[in-house]
Amino acid sequence: MNTFLTKASTSLSGIFRVPGDKSISHRSIMLGSLAEGVTEVSGFLEAEDALATLKAFQSMGVNIERFGEGQVRIHGVGMRGLKAPNEELYVGNSGTSMRLLAGLLAGQPFDSVLTGDASLTRRPMKRVLDPLKEMGANIGSNEKGTAPIKINGVASLSPINYLMPMGSAQVKSCILLAGLYAEGKTEVTEPVITRDHTEQMLRGFGYPVERVGNTISLEGGGKLTSTSIDVPGDISSAAFLMVAASITQGSDITINHVGINPTRTGVIDILLAMGANISLINERVIGGEKVADIRVKSSQLKGIDIPEEFVALAIDEFPVIFVAAACAKGKTVLTGAEELRVKESDRIQSMAEGLGTIGVDARATADGMVINGGVIQGGVVESHDDHRIAMSFAVAGLVSQNGVQVNNCENVNTSFPGFVELVTGCGFNIKAKV
Repeated sequence: MNTFLTKASTSLSGIFRVPGDKSISHRSIMLGSLAEGVTEVSGFLEAEDALATLKAFQSMGVNIERFGEGQVRIHGVGMRGLKAPNEELYVGNSGTSMRLLAGLLAGQPFDSVLTGDASLTRRPMKRVLDPLKEMGANIGSNEKGTAPIKINGVASLSPINYLMPMGSAQVKSCILLAGLYAEGKTEVTEPVITRDHTEQMLRGFGYPVERVGNTISLEGGGKLTSTSIDVPGDISSAAFLMVAASITQGSDITINHVGINPTRTGVIDILLAMGANISLINERVIGGEKVADIRVKSSQLKGIDIPEEFVALAIDEFPVIFVAAACAKGKTVLTGAEELRVKESDRIQSMAEGLGTIGVDARATADGMVINGGVIQGGVVESHDDHRIAMSFAVAGLVSQNGVQVNNCENVNTSFPGFVELVTGCGFNIKAKV
């Protein structure tokens, strides 16, 4: 799957279910491993990122069984039951694995090393290392503040009251997970509300977590009790279909069983503000997480100034939102999204360059982008080893004059296994070539 080639397509239709939520899949393995008893998980995302977390805990002595598609059984070892790994914990391209594991491992009595692929070892880790050091962790990285992360075991950590300088669910989760091993109350105050899957799942495992305004707190020294988890479809994966159906004339699709956690629905809010025809059907709560079926019909989108309060709630979906903006009538402006520059790639620069290549008037700014919607001509673009860049330009090809070729698309398996097969069934005119 080295290359995607997408050409103009007729209407998209059908009813689909996208792979399981990556954020919830990661956390189900982490907390299930630390729980007492056996945790059953269905809908687990069997993609490279989530499997990296699973393999890391197997390396630390946790018995995790995989049976049937998306079915996982975790035999928890308790809060103090992890064993020292015999080798470095390699987590591939998964920033979530590395940052959250750094928090959990900071309070263990054994030494460990976290490493990843070339892309991950360029991503900033100082944002988690600094608060962990404040908690008494013996932890370090290379001189650039990037992986590998080396952790020396400590008996316990000290609680902190941490004011986060940026909105990041990964940083927040890292500190909270370290707080499980601190003697006292750990508090984290975030500048804006970010996804709260860690807090929700801790409660699901019976661990009290409090929120007052933007401050989240927990007491160390408790225990987790095994549970059952049904992982909903990932809204980040559903976003590609939502934009595809919105921009392709005559489309009408439904995406079943998608997680609509309020800290993750910024993509829906932004697309609705642009004039998208999106409706939520059969809303319900499963395992503490809001879930719905999402119906999307084609519409004429319009350019908007994206409200900054939506930025943290849609941070992973902006590459494909940029494609929606490229197809909208008028100008779309994004500000306050400098976090996009330190994802799997510099997503602001990567998308601006790629959009320019296929004929879109797009200008990168320090913290966002300005896009004047118009005609997508087509061309050859690079994924920059970023799964969301690859899939976003595959969507852009649906309404292109000459087709869009995206190079180096193997990375799509980190979050959306079976992408080509699923979107082909939806009506994409797409070919994958090795």
